[in-house]
Amino acid sequence: VVAVHATRALRSVALFTLPWLARWFAGRTRSSSGVPLPRTMHVAISRGDAERVIIVGDVHGCFDELQDLLAKVHYDSAVDRLILVGDLVNKGPKSVEVVRWACEHGIACVRGNHDDAVLAVLRRCGKWAEQEPPASYAYAKDLSPDEVAYLAELPYSIWLPDMNTLVVHAGVVPGVPLVRQRPENLLKMRNILRRPGMALAAIERDVDGSSAWASAYDGSMGHIVFGHDAKRGLQREAHATGLDTGCCYGKELSALVLPQREVVSVPARRVYEKPGAAADRRDTGALNSCPAPNRSAEPSPSPPTPSARKSPSAPSLSRCQDRE
Repeated sequence: VVAVHATRALRSVALFTLPWLARWFAGRTRSSSGVPLPRTMHVAISRGDAERVIIVGDVHGCFDELQDLLAKVHYDSAVDRLILVGDLVNKGPKSVEVVRWACEHGIACVRGNHDDAVLAVLRRCGKWAEQEPPASYAYAKDLSPDEVAYLAELPYSIWLPDMNTLVVHAGVVPGVPLVRQRPENLLKMRNILRRPGMALAAIERDVDGSSAWASAYDGSMGHIVFGHDAKRGLQREAHATGLDTGCCYGKELSALVLPQREVVSVPARRVYEKPGAAADRRDTGALNSCPAPNRSAEPSPSPPTPSARKSPSAPSLSRCQDRE
């Protein structure tokens, strides 16, 4: 009996630590902001008995609009599964309220570049190691330890095998398997650049010859739902849907409702920030277009092997009150 329990304990430890150790040996334990990567980079969530899956675009502190949108789609946590595409914080007025609500309700969400940025501020790493963060991050001190832990463990992708759908914050480099995508690309890329005789380059800003990555994506990782690109707004490509419709800029907050693939939007209550006004929050470094080393112990969504969560009302992440 003791041996059986010991074996189970060792198996649990291995499942918990092997993905992290694989990234450590591959030199990938932190984001480009210096923030530790989550223990699980890529997770799979089963639709289970959920009637619908509702995926919401970049909230950016627009808590009131989030509640408006959920009311418009008649969201019911007992029968619907809710997923957020990241960037819960910054720009809008209620970043703490958004994180607190998502944490308390165990809402599934992927990490966005702004979520990563506030974690860097709290850890005083990356560019904030030697300089004071701007006043726009004053709210960070009001996040509880449980809420910080919630942000820190947001995965970089969520795979919905029942719906052949992958959720990431920013994008993917077409033709590169998920586990070889660089974390910074999943958080920040918007475009790809084709160069003669070279691999596709992932870039964040528009440059001559670049194009939206979603327009070139071939569906090899399922239908991808993403955010991060408010300038382009709603994107509806054959194999990808972009949901950043610029709520914080006074435009709209949008959701994709599955399996119908219906887009539902609500107007912003007001303009909270003008585009380009948050340059002090940006990491302007070029994205690395090379795929990451293929030494990860984490699964690809083709096919996925992470344990799936089946109940639509069960939290997709540990509830705040359950965190130690």
